[in-house]
Amino acid sequence: MSIDLKDKIALVTGASRGIGYFTALELAKAGAHVIACARTVGGLEELDDAIKAVGGSATLAPFDLADMNAIDALGGSIFERWGKLDILVANAGVLGVISPIGHVEAKVFEKVMTINVTATWRLIRSVEPLLMRADASRAIILSSAAAHRCRPFWGPYSASKAAVEALARTWAGETQSTALRITSVDPGATRTAMRAQAMPGEDPETLPHPRDVAQAILPLAGPDVAETGKLFVVRDNKLVDYRMPE
Repeated sequence: MSIDLKDKIALVTGASRGIGYFTALELAKAGAHVIACARTVGGLEELDDAIKAVGGSATLAPFDLADMNAIDALGGSIFERWGKLDILVANAGVLGVISPIGHVEAKVFEKVMTINVTATWRLIRSVEPLLMRADASRAIILSSAAAHRCRPFWGPYSASKAAVEALARTWAGETQSTALRITSVDPGATRTAMRAQAMPGEDPETLPHPRDVAQAILPLAGPDVAETGKLFVVRDNKLVDYRMPE
């Protein structure tokens, strides 16, 4: 199914690699102008080249999501240039460490919460007025099965993703009567640097490529999305409704 995103403005965080990179590329292929945010300038420049190669366009916004003032300023900059935002993909996140909760250093726990939770809330606050100015705006919040499984040693990451899902569902309830549709997505195990950090002995060739995950996510940015506050999971390169584990 092809999706026409011509004249749409899309903001993607964590766009320099992995799922964020390929989601930004898929949005550009569909016609959206992509505002690509990440810390790594080189990765953003590679993305810009890839987007240009498929006939798309992008604006690069290199900054660290730990910089809350930069997040606050981002909404104002988008308003001045485009006056609206059609699509938000809140993808950026960090793993922290795989460790017993009592052994996690305070600075590590605080970084996970800052990047995964506080920055997401700050981003929502910064761009919500812009999303409200669009005719059919979409927000896609990347989550993880870790939010529900709560496996031993994954405490900080699991807690952060549970918090992000709660933010998304609350936001969806608050905006139910508007044109904004908000969805959370568990991309599943994917061939990314974060996955390699968490599972160093795993063969990455056995995992889905982030390009395939991005293609599965893309329909959530389209005009046919009716539900809001829903959680989806990517399985076999397709979106399916999430079912809580028993």
